[in-house]
Amino acid sequence: MTLIKKMNIATALALLSFSVTPLYAEEAPAPVAADVEAEFKRCVPRLQQRARAEKIADDVVEKQLGAVQYVARVIELDRRQPEFSETFYNYLTLRVNDQRISQGRELLKKHYDLLLKLTHQYGVPPQYIVSFWGLETNFGTYLGKMNVLDSLATLACDPRRSEFFTKELMEALRLVETGVADHDTMLGSWAGAMGNMQFMPSAYRRFAVDGDGDGKADLWNSLPDAFTSAANFLQHLGWEKEVRWGREIRLPEKFDYALAGRDVTKPLKEWSRMGITDVTGNALPELDLKSSVIIPAGHNGPSFMVYDNFHVIMDWNRSEFYAIAVGRLADRINGAGALKVPPPQTERMNRDDVRWIQEALNSLGYDTGEPDGIFGSRTKRALRDFQKSKNMVADGFPSEDVIARLKAGITS
Repeated sequence: MTLIKKMNIATALALLSFSVTPLYAEEAPAPVAADVEAEFKRCVPRLQQRARAEKIADDVVEKQLGAVQYVARVIELDRRQPEFSETFYNYLTLRVNDQRISQGRELLKKHYDLLLKLTHQYGVPPQYIVSFWGLETNFGTYLGKMNVLDSLATLACDPRRSEFFTKELMEALRLVETGVADHDTMLGSWAGAMGNMQFMPSAYRRFAVDGDGDGKADLWNSLPDAFTSAANFLQHLGWEKEVRWGREIRLPEKFDYALAGRDVTKPLKEWSRMGITDVTGNALPELDLKSSVIIPAGHNGPSFMVYDNFHVIMDWNRSEFYAIAVGRLADRINGAGALKVPPPQTERMNRDDVRWIQEALNSLGYDTGEPDGIFGSRTKRALRDFQKSKNMVADGFPSEDVIARLKAGITS
């Protein structure tokens, strides 16, 4: 197996300062195979039929959906999402850095009156709204330049998540019906997310709010609309007032890493009685607050205790890395210091690397399911079982030592 060498972080940060695109440029078109183009042309009439069945206006179906084009770059980016391949160190360092923290603090002060009003109305503290804004569009400096209808149609005709993106495409067409935008003006990310807070069309339709009183919810051009809509969305997702997202913690020496993960929930006081402390060694509060332990970079990296609002963040974006980054950026904007235990600079893995791990574990009798190149909970459990069998720390993290043991296991 060939592991991609770790990124030069200084270079990456330098690049980030010149381009607000977080990871991938969207300009370079990818070539389209003739058979793919032909299948897309066969798919569009099926999408039009679906739109008519959902009572979307005929002129929208014919003119707007009839104008969509296949974008190969969208499929390429879908397969290269950073949550699938980035190490926690790279992911967090690129998103929660000094420049973004400083800018976030300035913008918090600038918009504080509006943000405080939203806190009273929706229960979401100001630093979280600013953090989402920073993570999604680098504080509004990059809203995306790709045609949303083209992107969603391309993904709807791709088998990986066809039904999800077909539903989002229908929602986008309903936004066209209501005059929000049209095929030429509805611009956003490669996945169809739009505006300052990168709402998917379904979220735009359900949760967008006219925050400035001009009679429309414009998430591209109105910060009051964007901030109010984000607070409204988070409230509907279940945001708990006066509860933080989580905190950095210190685990006891003989912690059972099988207890780590969002699927294991205990009252905070129970974790405390097991010897878990805050990161400075002080006892955790004796509360019944539901909580889970997260170790995103293995036992040599930072550990976090996360609460219900962490799961709310994940309902916005289904990535633990993303949820931790939102929480940490909010904390730093609000004055908190750096992590006490920084994440290790481990090597990056691509989906082929993860698929190799899954295949190796399967061959050794540790069931990961069908290898798909995504390091999910089932793969993590299988890796923990393998680590236990080798008397290793069973944290479910694919360290270099673990990879070496897997190689030895399948070659012996």
